[in-house]
Amino acid sequence: MAPTPPTDAELDVMIRARLAAVGIDLDQLPPGTAPDPETGAPGQAAVLASLRAFARSSLAELSAWVPPAPSGTPADQAVELSQQAAPMLYPSISTAWRDA
Repeated sequence: MAPTPPTDAELDVMIRARLAAVGIDLDQLPPGTAPDPETGAPGQAAVLASLRAFARSSLAELSAWVPPAPSGTPADQAVELSQQAAPMLYPSISTAWRDA
């Protein structure tokens, strides 16, 4: 049986919890979708809609990633697994930083 995709309300709870865990409070933004005319800060509804779209399009792909199967001795396997690159949405940015 295929998993049921989360509703907008469920995603909002997850997004707010994840942001709160790193100290970001969306209640500091203006309500609605319109940006604040003085600061240009986006509205809460617009931010949540954008983050829901990101979560639906990217998180499943990232969570499905598994490192390749290790080969060789257990010591070689430990080194090989510790050096695997984590999946990145925009690897070209990381490559540019690493090669600079």
